[in-house]
Amino acid sequence: MDIQFLGTGAGQPSKARNVSSLALKLLDEINEVWLFDCGEGTQNRILETTIRPRKVSKIFITHLHGDHIFGLPGFLSSRAFQANEEQTDLDIYGPQGIKSFVLTSLRVSGSRLPYRIHFHEFDQDSLGKILETDKFTVYAEELDHTIFCVGYRVMQKDLEGTLDAEKLKAAGVPFGPLFGKIKNGQDVVLEDGTQINASDYISAPRPGKIIAILGDTRKTNASVRLAVNADVLVHESTYGKGDEKIARNHGHSTNMQAAQVAEEAGVKRLLLNHISARFLSKDISQLKKDAASVFENVHVVKDLEEVEL
Repeated sequence: MDIQFLGTGAGQPSKARNVSSLALKLLDEINEVWLFDCGEGTQNRILETTIRPRKVSKIFITHLHGDHIFGLPGFLSSRAFQANEEQTDLDIYGPQGIKSFVLTSLRVSGSRLPYRIHFHEFDQDSLGKILETDKFTVYAEELDHTIFCVGYRVMQKDLEGTLDAEKLKAAGVPFGPLFGKIKNGQDVVLEDGTQINASDYISAPRPGKIIAILGDTRKTNASVRLAVNADVLVHESTYGKGDEKIARNHGHSTNMQAAQVAEEAGVKRLLLNHISARFLSKDISQLKKDAASVFENVHVVKDLEEVEL
């Protein structure tokens, strides 16, 4: 499981940072990639990665500002051009209006897709658990921006315990079908009458990962709730230390406020993105240093960076 940042800039693209998009790569878990936001130029950034557009099965939109959605029509159209690969349907989750935006863009541009898009729109009254599969659950909660905007909490379900093969061999269990039965939790009896209790050879279930990916927001209690005990919190840092007033006026957060959310939520790692173009490369280390005075395990991400979870 990895997160790859396709765009980490705020508002408009710069030479160093494209606008918002990130990919949650679940290739080992379910052989899928989930995209969060799709700002202008996202498909260009994908060309610089190993991501195959057909693997993108779900897109989660935080809000309808252009720097988070203007890349959708282009990406969806380009995804259709991979004729040598199987055409697979795609799900888009987002605020009410995302369906109209996508379908209107495709219609007026004469774009025809060889796959179906399933839209899952929500508003302030229909948030909470928006997706559940056999391996993941996704929650959405409203944040505090200048328009309706949400954050997402992705929870991997607990992983099965692992089989201690060496311990089984030492107990005299021959490698083969018995291993499979024990792994499935079934007790077995060996030819010599030895009772093998499966629970003695399978480790306890391991807790799944928790990832909180927030849209644009002022500091709010909803951010903390979404991030409680998360392995990773991806939080915007449009502004820096001392910019609290301008951040509030524009519906955004500072690096210090993001660090406060991480501290209050008890997360393991804080990744800062959505960086204003006014911050030059020399300023980034200061953004991190200031935030680290509140929450130590913080990192300011850059375009195309990949973070293993």
